Amino acid sequence: MRGWGDLYPLPVPPSWVPGAAVGILSLHFIQKLLFPYFWADLRYLFKVLTYGLRVEMYRLQGRVVTVLDKFVKLAEKQPHKPFLIYEGTVHTYRDVDRRSNRIAQVFLQHEALKKGDTVALLMGNEPDFIHVWFGLAKLGCVVAFLNFNVRFRSLLHCVSSCEPKILVVGADLLGTLEEILPKLQKDVSVWIMAKDSKFPSVHTLLDKIEAASEDPVPVHRCSANSLKSAVLYIFTSGTTGLPKAAVISHFQILKGAAGLWAFGATSEDIIYITLPLYHSAASLLGIGGCIELGATCVLKKKFSASQFWSDCRRYNVTVIQYIGELCRYLCNQPVKEGEKNHKVRLAVGNGVRNDVWREFLDRFGAVKICEFYGATEGNICFMNHTGKIGSVGRTNFFYKLFFPFDLIKYDFQKDEPIRNKHGWCEKVKKGEAGLLISKVNAKNPFFGYAGNKRHTEKKLLCEVFKKGDLYFNTGDLMVQDHDNFLYFWDRIGDTFRWKGENVATTEVSDVIVMLDFIQEANVYGVSVPGHEGKAGMASLILKHNASLDLEQMYKQVVTYLPSYACPLFLRVQEKMEMTGTFKQQKFRLVDEGFNPSTITDPLYFLDNSKKAYVLLTKELHEMILSGKMKL
Repeated sequence: MRGWGDLYPLPVPPSWVPGAAVGILSLHFIQKLLFPYFWADLRYLFKVLTYGLRVEMYRLQGRVVTVLDKFVKLAEKQPHKPFLIYEGTVHTYRDVDRRSNRIAQVFLQHEALKKGDTVALLMGNEPDFIHVWFGLAKLGCVVAFLNFNVRFRSLLHCVSSCEPKILVVGADLLGTLEEILPKLQKDVSVWIMAKDSKFPSVHTLLDKIEAASEDPVPVHRCSANSLKSAVLYIFTSGTTGLPKAAVISHFQILKGAAGLWAFGATSEDIIYITLPLYHSAASLLGIGGCIELGATCVLKKKFSASQFWSDCRRYNVTVIQYIGELCRYLCNQPVKEGEKNHKVRLAVGNGVRNDVWREFLDRFGAVKICEFYGATEGNICFMNHTGKIGSVGRTNFFYKLFFPFDLIKYDFQKDEPIRNKHGWCEKVKKGEAGLLISKVNAKNPFFGYAGNKRHTEKKLLCEVFKKGDLYFNTGDLMVQDHDNFLYFWDRIGDTFRWKGENVATTEVSDVIVMLDFIQEANVYGVSVPGHEGKAGMASLILKHNASLDLEQMYKQVVTYLPSYACPLFLRVQEKMEMTGTFKQQKFRLVDEGFNPSTITDPLYFLDNSKKAYVLLTKELHEMILSGKMKL
């Protein structure tokens, strides 16, 4: 009797099939072992190249398509879709488009603005910030975002550095306007977001918006001739001195706007923006990213840790933006039931510490942390597309091909890159900290700072590895590990970061030495356990026969400095230490910190609850280290 196999013989595979199967499995195993991030890198690189090719195709077709152009198209395509939700009020794409048209019409009728003129914007987070920004952009103006925390001398410096024809001020910042108005340049026309004004020669905007037409302004006003033309000035403290106006081109906005998309956000997402809109993270990545996706954003007047998750639940938020301090504030909130009961799936930002990163995930659920690195004015960006805790991004051969960068040896004492006997800079080994520099070329340009050629030139390194090459100096020290993950290590120069903001030490010391009993001030950042960044500390030299007036010191710093820039610690010294090149010596002071047990000099602490500087005792020092004293 014949069996089933005789009636229907099973096909015998060719002899090479088992070998091929074993080979494929072996390759898969080798790939997982030696190149575990190969497919993740490939997917990310494909996204980057896809976006770049799309922009290049527009260029080859003779079209310059900006983020504003994309917004106007979306207002036609999906007019009724919510673009902005603010304090429960929904503003659709059409609403925002029409109100920005009204604002453009007001300035078209009442001001002789030319295409390319600058208008400075001093406003907090509110829908009219975006309406004014878009309205002025439709007139072809360059809009300068002013930091509303900056006061008096620094604010006047910011206004003068971008040379605006007009200054637009929000209704809640009229007190700040009152401070600077007497010393503001007379050729700057001032407009306020109000229906009436108590200031002479200050124009009101709200009443004129209501009477204005919703018709679009002529297309030639807003059409861009080049992606490299300036469209925004965003202020950054950089590595030295007063805030500088970084020139932001259409090209940079397009790159920033692609960030959320690159991390996997879609048009169905709802993005929660609590960061200030004058920051590139909120304006370019947040608002620009929302437009790139055609999504909805929820705008918060000011970040609130206690309201954060209730807002996310109320508005069905799926994507949040953060800075490292923001995540820590959320983790420091009292534990509540149902903290994982939300729809947030992506958190995009930078500066979160490893321990906070882990605690955030444990406490608030399966949220993908999308850490990235990028300076406002820089020409290099890293994105942690794999979710590796602590890393700001990854690099590989192909990424460096398109975005060339290096980490070079740095002399901390001389505060400059190390050059060998031939005059060339040297690259650090993997695992070593080095200064991040990125090559400046046609594909990765550096646009510099408005009205400040000297500062623009200072950010460039010439003849780094060979004659004629040019690199952008980020001012940041990074480490690249053996798996090609990159980690932020520290900042160089005269800047430190506190509460998510860059603090320029020279700006703080300039404010302190205005006091008649201060001879000299040396400002630096010190590490405080449990806190991201560094807290401000000032070493003071008193004038001969003068005494320290702590009450005057407190009034001075809170009046003229943003809250995050006020020094938390003071140290009174007999003599200021200098370097061999006659610069203030900071390294030993930074190492010594603020410990009254080891420092014999008088130390003081800014106690916000008492609104005063108080003597820093050993008991108070212990309270700060243990986290019992709120900073």
